Amino acid sequence: MTDPLSALIDERSALLCQVSELGDFQPGSISSATRRCGKPRCHCAKPNDPGHGPHYQLTQKVEGKTVSQTLPSPAAIRKAESEIAEYRKFQDLADDLVDVNRKICRLRPVEQTEQTAQEKKRRKPSSKKSRAK
Repeated sequence: MTDPLSALIDERSALLCQVSELGDFQPGSISSATRRCGKPRCHCAKPNDPGHGPHYQLTQKVEGKTVSQTLPSPAAIRKAESEIAEYRKFQDLADDLVDVNRKICRLRPVEQTEQTAQEKKRRKPSSKKSRAK
């Protein structure tokens, strides 16, 4: 039977390989809206008219602020949809990678090493020794 640690390390390598093969990606969502222009003689001012549009936009958080970008053509919409789909794949792979690494960390043995000089300095003498002086 194979070593569970080496199997997990192989799984981690496979996940990292999949991450490296991802295409362009970005977070966000695509929304569409129809609007009324406000001109009284326009078709959109008539009752039951759907208005102008739909107009598509990509919305995402950038440095803590919501930013929207107009998607002017069907090609731009397809491109954004593809990038968002790749981002979701990235998120799934990142979640899997964290899970595998957590398992590796739990299985990997603790290596006993000599204390460094700094670690020795951090140890305070017990109160019994300090009273004897």
